[in-house]
Amino acid sequence: FSEAFETSLRFAENHTSSLFETAYRAMAKEAAEPVKELFTDLSLYILGAETTVESAVLRFFDSLFPLVYSRLINPGITDLSEDYTECLRLTRQDINPFGHYSKNMVKELSKSLWASRMLSQALSLGIEVINTTEHAALTKECSRALVKMQYCPHCQGLTLIRPCVGYCLNVMRGCLASVSELDAQWREYISTLEYLTNEMAASHDLEIALMGIRNSINEAILHAQLNGPQLSATVDKVCGQPKQEEGNLSSDNVVPVKEVTETQRFVMAHTSLNNKRREFISYMKRSRTFYASIAERLCDGDLVMRDSSTCWNGEDVV
Repeated sequence: FSEAFETSLRFAENHTSSLFETAYRAMAKEAAEPVKELFTDLSLYILGAETTVESAVLRFFDSLFPLVYSRLINPGITDLSEDYTECLRLTRQDINPFGHYSKNMVKELSKSLWASRMLSQALSLGIEVINTTEHAALTKECSRALVKMQYCPHCQGLTLIRPCVGYCLNVMRGCLASVSELDAQWREYISTLEYLTNEMAASHDLEIALMGIRNSINEAILHAQLNGPQLSATVDKVCGQPKQEEGNLSSDNVVPVKEVTETQRFVMAHTSLNNKRREFISYMKRSRTFYASIAERLCDGDLVMRDSSTCWNGEDVV
């Protein structure tokens, strides 16, 4: 799943970068870093880092506004000093140049990334539980019972006689009593995984939300361009007037977006992840009784005598 998340993020990042390379070439090179930082932040969020989708998205738009303002709204600006850039970043938070599109993007991503983040954390917890119980300590009483079950028949020369099924179950259940107590919590854990995978595949679909970032950014930029004069007037009051090149360089600011023909590749990747989800939850459902049935699993096979009327009951051959 971690690999699938990372693949979806990289795919969406390339899809988003293509927006600037095809529609906003004037700022494509400078926009590459903010785009990269956005998807890095989203990746860290899914992996459980102490961050939020809102902070990642708003930080991206803070970095984007100076580029949009100086390359599209006022392409004649030549003096884009650090102080002026920082002023534009801070002004973005007050004048909201991207309208409701930035908030909508936060809303859509928060839904889908939450389910992915929770699933990622839940799987990490499951691994921790399994790794811990894999090395469960045996008590002295358990060790004595296991020796008695496995080797006491040898003292009578009965090396081919194996334990009776009922005897094996009694010994194993006694040895694994503490582990079997995890049964109720494990069942609840499996149900939680099922809920989270269903959430991811339903209205909170990760891949679709990530692929929608490109269009959200485009709509936000177009909104800012259409309100360019008002934004310029406000920015001039707050940040002052930067140096301008002579002549009108603001023609053809709005560039039509060329859609990238990646639909087929995206659908294939999307289908693959959905199949992985279904296979995974189907597999996990089969392990719902794992901790309750460990004794039965251990006593099912070569350890016990199943197809014979002769077996060892702990005291004698019966």
